[in-house]
Amino acid sequence: MLSEVPEPSFEPDAGRIPALQKRLAKLKLAAFLVPRSDEHQGEYIVARAERLKWLTGFSGSAGFVVVLRKQAALFVDGRYTLQAPAETDASVIECRHFKKPPAIEWLAAKVKAGDRVGYDPRITPVSEAERWRDAMAKAGAELVALDDNPIDQLWTDQPDDPFASVHAHPLAFAGEKSADKRARLGEEVARRGAKATVLNQLDSIAWILNVRGGDTPSTPLVQSFLVLSSDGHATWFVDQRKLTAGLAHHLGNGVTIRPIEAFADGLKDLAGETVSIEPDTSTAWIEAQLKAAGAKVMRGADPSVLPKARKNHAELAGTRKAHIRDGAAMVRFLAWFDAEALGLSELQVMAKLEETRGEDPMYRGSSFTTIAGSGPNGAIVHYRATEATARPVEAGTFFLLDSGGQYGDGTTDITRTIPVGRLPRELKRHFTLVLKGHIAVATARFPKGTGGIAIDGFARRHLWANGLDFDHGTGHGVGSYLGVHEGPARISPLSQVPLEPGMILSNEPGYYKTSSHGIRIENLLVVREAAAEGFLEFETITLCPIDRRAIDVGLLDPAEREWIDGYHARVAKALARQLEGPALAWLKRMTKPL
Repeated sequence: MLSEVPEPSFEPDAGRIPALQKRLAKLKLAAFLVPRSDEHQGEYIVARAERLKWLTGFSGSAGFVVVLRKQAALFVDGRYTLQAPAETDASVIECRHFKKPPAIEWLAAKVKAGDRVGYDPRITPVSEAERWRDAMAKAGAELVALDDNPIDQLWTDQPDDPFASVHAHPLAFAGEKSADKRARLGEEVARRGAKATVLNQLDSIAWILNVRGGDTPSTPLVQSFLVLSSDGHATWFVDQRKLTAGLAHHLGNGVTIRPIEAFADGLKDLAGETVSIEPDTSTAWIEAQLKAAGAKVMRGADPSVLPKARKNHAELAGTRKAHIRDGAAMVRFLAWFDAEALGLSELQVMAKLEETRGEDPMYRGSSFTTIAGSGPNGAIVHYRATEATARPVEAGTFFLLDSGGQYGDGTTDITRTIPVGRLPRELKRHFTLVLKGHIAVATARFPKGTGGIAIDGFARRHLWANGLDFDHGTGHGVGSYLGVHEGPARISPLSQVPLEPGMILSNEPGYYKTSSHGIRIENLLVVREAAAEGFLEFETITLCPIDRRAIDVGLLDPAEREWIDGYHARVAKALARQLEGPALAWLKRMTKPL
């Protein structure tokens, strides 16, 4: 199972920011940058690296803090504009939207000539460090790379690194041998004119080596670094005590295993060579170490990112099977919810869902922390229930449930907005407008080369027509028993990465009315070739009813009703054999034609 390392309590303490500010004065720093990141630049980070959370109390998956000597600000996106103020102490830090203005502009307006702004180069990407350096220089200030993170000096009970076993990911699910992946990627490195590439992103390393671990929450990754040579040979810097029996044989002679503590020395071994790094994910520390060793640094994309996103036949076959089993688990859970959940807390609902998924022997844990919001809590886009915030399941409103599972053969992510009792007309109208956007994306056909930015508007058109919108992207990439959020493609107003066959993306438009209710409908899609030459389309692979009781059928046009009926027919056919009793009866009721 994943998440083997218990999470520290992270009890809020308003004295931490003032303590850091005193430390800045001693270091002669005007400000210090605190990203929510670690040495590997992934979404899920180990507890030791949760510096932003420890400092501020904010538990979201994305945020950036700027601490000056007399003030501090937390910058978050639209998912967290309600959550961040609720979790932080306004007496020591203010919460700001990440674009109004961006943190870099906000700080540039506050520093003065001669000021020194500190940052941790071990957890800051090359490109990010350069943006800050340039902005501070224009303001007359200096960006200073620190040898030690001052938060670590204050965090007296900072956890150690996790220790979880690492095992081989079977070829039946991976679909390609590690040696073949390494040879293919090595050729790409050689085409760039480089001798090697340095990789610090853990999902890239896991995919290249066909290994899975348990160091990071919700994602089967192992803390490590990889140097991949142009000849396909790899040097893997990892704690060798984590490796299970037979793993060295699985990797073969083409992979040299070295202690993770030897990574700095491994970079020195590249002296005189041309080395490729990804500037948006490789850290400033890695680049500095390579340059200090005398290597010539070349910048280029992580060569594994696109091949990893284009799922092969085995990966798609595995994830389709995982979605069928996950869909059956969801139906069992939803049938229970209808019968038993009224009056129970959000935490009790989450526990039941985890228990239901856990009955599958292929289940490895949740793919992210479940979002379970009753009524007003559903309006907090990335809400996280706690004992202090949990509401009961209440009649006359929605219960928003966004969850997913990690299975040995695939990763799932599904959101269902569940009506509880009789709904006000406004809620059904909002639900149906979101559903119309969901259908528009699911049925989209588009030319090859189209980026997610062109698809995003499909999800919003009906909401926009009614003066409504949602402040998050419509979809993200999903891995194959890897990260539930995977690049490079997305469906969002910002993504111009072309969608390609084999990519798995989410389709999750929503609507959120503060202090009232939240709605999101999410299925996963696979990009595939369309019948029309030169065009692509989507295949919906999530199989679970969309609650017909929340639909205002009069707002759907004939094609939309046909899509719902066709989707529900697919769901019923795929899941009926796996269900019995109340769950089967619930499935039949929910998949009847509109």
